[in-house]
Amino acid sequence: MGLLERTRKEWFILGIVLVIAVAKLEPAVGAKGGPLKPEITITYIAVSAIFFNSGLSLKTEELTSALMHVKLHLFVQIFTLVFFPTAIWLFLQVLSVTPINEWLLKGLQTVGCMPPPVSSAVILTKAVGGNEAAAIFNSAFGSFLLGSSSSVPFTSIFSQLFMTVVVPLIIGQIVRRHIKEWLERKKPPFGAISSCVLLMIIYTTFCDTFSNPNIDLDKFSLIIIVFIIFSVQLSFMLLTFFFSTRSSSGFTPADTVAIIFCSTHKSLTLGIPMLKIVFAGYEHLSLISVPLLIYHPAQILLGSVLVPTIKSWMVSRQKALKLTRQPKAPVKV
Repeated sequence: MGLLERTRKEWFILGIVLVIAVAKLEPAVGAKGGPLKPEITITYIAVSAIFFNSGLSLKTEELTSALMHVKLHLFVQIFTLVFFPTAIWLFLQVLSVTPINEWLLKGLQTVGCMPPPVSSAVILTKAVGGNEAAAIFNSAFGSFLLGSSSSVPFTSIFSQLFMTVVVPLIIGQIVRRHIKEWLERKKPPFGAISSCVLLMIIYTTFCDTFSNPNIDLDKFSLIIIVFIIFSVQLSFMLLTFFFSTRSSSGFTPADTVAIIFCSTHKSLTLGIPMLKIVFAGYEHLSLISVPLLIYHPAQILLGSVLVPTIKSWMVSRQKALKLTRQPKAPVKV
């Protein structure tokens, strides 16, 4: 394989390395309040573009089918909001006897209680080719569910989710009806478009990370927390993969992809306001926030790096299942 062909094939991974390097050189450009205004361009415009893109590419029957996939929804929500925080709590009982800062450990516990984000899980599921409609429903529903039951202002959460998720999705579906034949004939690169948006999100996320004074910890604590976060994410991804691929689960390979990302990702957008409300007045609020501030870029980075591997597994699994379902040719006597 030539260098050019290899570069074309691995463009997304190279893009991740490039945007992180650029973010490190000049983080102020893409940080919150910087020239790129990510609090507007990413939070509203980019996220809306993601769901408009989804509405344009998804068949209406796929969305309807996803809404009725109750078993998948229950799996994701129970894993995210019950199993995840419980497992983290048990894990922290072990870590409490170590010299790791207790406020960082409390921050890890709060990470476990967060809902899935409405952007990264959907984009990564789409990049792999998984059940995008199910990822959309579970990401939005998880944020809506936890937001409506917490101290975070319900009206602002609902209005933001409605304007950046529901409205663009509906508009995309309406536009699709009018240009359906053109879409089927031309087959636009929806996956590549979503991947480019994800690179923008990765860039601004790391700009925030590199310019955030709250992550100014001693190197030992920082390395330990980063290692724990990556280990937790990878372990839970493997765990959801194991449970969702069992023969008795009833999930398709595309369902498994949505489950892996939606069950293990956590929302920074909803998480930070919740921390500020729950821990208002705490002098250690900055330390409590650190694990979530690290978890967010870590989940995007790890998920993006694993996209080719998960996609390869899904495609090979789908082919294998297709072959097993084909009727066997009659034996000639």
